[in-house]
Amino acid sequence: MISQRIRGLRNALLVCQCALAAALFCLCVAVFVAIGGIDLEFLTHYAVYCGLFLVGVVLEAFDRDKAPRRTALFQQDLVSRHQIALRQAVFSILLVTFYLAVFKDAFISRFFMLAYSALFYLLLLWTNYRLPTILARRFFRKEHADKTLLIGSAAHAERLRDWLVRKAAYGIEVVGILCDEKPAGDVHGLPCLGYSDEVEAVVAAKGVTQVILLELPTLRNVHMHLVSVLERLGVRLLILNDLEEKLSHPVVDVEDDGLHFITLRREPLENPVNRGFKRLLDITVATLVLIFVFPFTSLVVWLVQRRQSPGPLFFKQPRAGIQNHEFTILKYRSMRPNNHDDDPARQASQNDERVFRAGRWIRRFSIDEIPQFWNVLKGDMSVVGPRPHLMEHNRQFARLMGNYHVRTFVKPGVTGLAQIWGFRGQAKSPEDIANRLKADITYLENWTFALDCIIIITSAWHMIAPPKTAY
Repeated sequence: MISQRIRGLRNALLVCQCALAAALFCLCVAVFVAIGGIDLEFLTHYAVYCGLFLVGVVLEAFDRDKAPRRTALFQQDLVSRHQIALRQAVFSILLVTFYLAVFKDAFISRFFMLAYSALFYLLLLWTNYRLPTILARRFFRKEHADKTLLIGSAAHAERLRDWLVRKAAYGIEVVGILCDEKPAGDVHGLPCLGYSDEVEAVVAAKGVTQVILLELPTLRNVHMHLVSVLERLGVRLLILNDLEEKLSHPVVDVEDDGLHFITLRREPLENPVNRGFKRLLDITVATLVLIFVFPFTSLVVWLVQRRQSPGPLFFKQPRAGIQNHEFTILKYRSMRPNNHDDDPARQASQNDERVFRAGRWIRRFSIDEIPQFWNVLKGDMSVVGPRPHLMEHNRQFARLMGNYHVRTFVKPGVTGLAQIWGFRGQAKSPEDIANRLKADITYLENWTFALDCIIIITSAWHMIAPPKTAY
């Protein structure tokens, strides 16, 4: 969701500014200590001053976020960037001055205060001018770009044109428009790819991951059909809210940059800062497991396999990842090699004859999942997320649940909310699939760092005391 991306980029810029300002402060202190401008016994006071400068930057950001219309991050003119940098510097300097006055603190060197304040402003000016572009390139590279299809009239496309240009930096890549007005050639520079009822074919042909409907549908059946198609295909939907235009009256909805949108769900992991925290947790957990757990379990499983079912240690299989991109999952083999199963998409069941004796324990205690932390380290999976299924299973389940592919908005996980709720093992009925899908979408819409930690801890406990559905 675009608002999450924007919020995340703002937060990332704020974190970078604070880190660079702290580093600059430490450098200035070191220089002044070296030339004798600061007495070493007063260094603890300077740590407080540094903290106050950073608090001023954060307070200014919160105050600016309350403004009715915030300055665009990519407004690349020095005047607007100067205004923001000056405002940040003034907030910080006033906070430090207030502290000095209230606590009658005379330890700070006035020359240091003057020199650092000037450098502080120049740093803020540079970061406001250059860093948004650098961070956007890092966060919204090709794999995080949203191929976007517009659906609606030429008039509404014109209204959205400037906004699309501004949001290109956030990974919004427009592939074209579906328009029922039979325009000759392009529509305001966008290729016309057909009529609105061809959305399914165009989404498949162009690899579309997001659709923007340029006006609220007037016919309920058209609306429901479009939502159904996009949910089935696992494509995000944004709707340009034109109620203000139709009613000549303001409405309450999601607002960004002067335009109003309605979307189907919250997606906290569209925020690049949230994704960064999640990836940091993934790397930390995966590294610990692969160093301290994986070697021991590999040896034990290998010895058991040698005795009961000789063959390869690992089992590799193509699975469906984020946005249904295929990847190869790695697991400990718990089934006999060459089991001559005519149906490779057959789900493992309780007392499955393909599983060798010790393999049942390997599966029950989720030991077979441990090699997937290599997939986590590679970036194909996360520690927490919807479980990855075979492509064929995804197609089967999608025929039963129209919005099944929504779960592919996030990376698949070694464990997930569905697993700690007890929805694991063979999916025997549409109700089983519906329960897992509900858990996966609940996770997608309500992700927090704390939720990931709770799921990881609960899953670790389930390895010690597996639920009845584990087999």
